[in-house]
Amino acid sequence: MRVITGSARGVRLRTPDGMQTRPTAERVKEAVFSMIQFEIEGRRVLDLFAGTGQMGIEALSRGAARATFVDARREAAALVRENVRRARVEALSEIVQADYLEFLSRSRGAFDLIFLDPPYAEVFLENALKRISEIDILSDGGIIICERPTDKAHPGRFSGLSCGKDCRYGKTLITRYRKEREEERP
Repeated sequence: MRVITGSARGVRLRTPDGMQTRPTAERVKEAVFSMIQFEIEGRRVLDLFAGTGQMGIEALSRGAARATFVDARREAAALVRENVRRARVEALSEIVQADYLEFLSRSRGAFDLIFLDPPYAEVFLENALKRISEIDILSDGGIIICERPTDKAHPGRFSGLSCGKDCRYGKTLITRYRKEREEERP
């Protein structure tokens, strides 16, 4: 697994042993960043369910201003720390070891771009989207990128978020949500 482009281009990121973390496939990551390539520079990023941190690190490499990485597992937070160091983006990074709902309930920051790639077998994706739609942590026009397997139902519609169509990459579906701007709301 490597950083595709930007200031950390080519940097190899460590992956975990075992099956508890499922890094995003490189082809899927390339497709996601092609979708949002003009939405990254200078933005604040939240990599919720960070795992290896590769999505947030890729965003930082492409010019994001800051990234917050959140994962509940100590091993994952340590791996993100190491990968952030390898990519030399420590000064732009915050790593938080916390449950995602706990983090969201106490978060006071505003993010422009949120990556959601939770464990597939759980309802974490739906719960995270519901909570994000209820609190004010996504900037107007901000984007949420969700990853899920093709056999998992669509997460649904959420108040204040418009939903784009699903994009399929092999056995993975990517769904993009955008927070409606103030002037677009009824």
